[in-house]
Amino acid sequence: MRAVTIAPSFEAWQAAARVLLHDAVPPDEVRWREAPETPVAEAPGRGGARVPRAFLDIARQAATASDPDRWAALYSVLFRLVHESRELLAHPRDPGVRKLNALAAQGRRETARAEAREAEAMTAAGGGAAPFVPAGASLETLRAASAGCRGCELFRRATQTVFGRGRAEARIVLVGEQPGDQEDLKGAPFVGPAGEVLDRALAEVGIDRKLVYVTNAVKHFSFVERGKRRIHQTPRASEIAACRPWLEAELEIIKPEVLGALGATAARVIFGPSFRLLRQHGQFIETRWARRSVATLHPSAVLRGQDDDDKARLYAMLRDDLKLIARAA
Repeated sequence: MRAVTIAPSFEAWQAAARVLLHDAVPPDEVRWREAPETPVAEAPGRGGARVPRAFLDIARQAATASDPDRWAALYSVLFRLVHESRELLAHPRDPGVRKLNALAAQGRRETARAEAREAEAMTAAGGGAAPFVPAGASLETLRAASAGCRGCELFRRATQTVFGRGRAEARIVLVGEQPGDQEDLKGAPFVGPAGEVLDRALAEVGIDRKLVYVTNAVKHFSFVERGKRRIHQTPRASEIAACRPWLEAELEIIKPEVLGALGATAARVIFGPSFRLLRQHGQFIETRWARRSVATLHPSAVLRGQDDDDKARLYAMLRDDLKLIARAA
């Protein structure tokens, strides 16, 4: 029996699961434990097992559930996907798949309730970023003020606040999740590898990046350290809620004709916790900030593609959704 202790996050579980798969450890020989301060395991190099993207999407949702058995359930399905059938998820009556789907649904419900409670509590207490956001300010004033934001704990480890970039007259606003490693170091959104993917897709659909306002739902880099590398970590609901006043202030000033959410986190911020990215991407919905709001993949999803064919498919999805934005604007 192998005892595996992880921090309670999808990223920590994923790294540990890669090690277990590399060592061919079956699920019934693993005992999972949680410890918040546990460092993330160093995963094996490239060339490991490949699994359907649908599993990763649902696994991220299941990881947010409070059920202590979720890590074992996730690894059980992962192990079977690798060693039995890549089509396992196509069988919803399978006990393991049914458990995974139930955990994902539980995670979505709990996340929605947590986000609502945290947002309500912060609003009532005047907490989060709200005290740092100057009323009636210009974008430049907001950007300068954001450098001193202490609305959540992310500022303690991040290099700097990464505020949005672009003109107040922009007709298109694109909102991502949070800055990555390069963005954190350079102080500007979408200037790393994901930004290169975005720039290429925008150019292909005829959108001038200089005329687009780009920003993130969270303005500080959330990460875990793995050796000398800083690995992206999905921001917590409390961090998203804390940073929301900055995004709302940006959107109130710009009043875009088209608002695009890049990735699931940004989509939930714009459209609410019930929004399902893979099912609803490319659909225009009216929101309080723009009559035409739409969601698509985050460019980093293209980089995480399992192989060249998968990356090409994901890139085409991103490009085609951006083409809709170009036509609408």
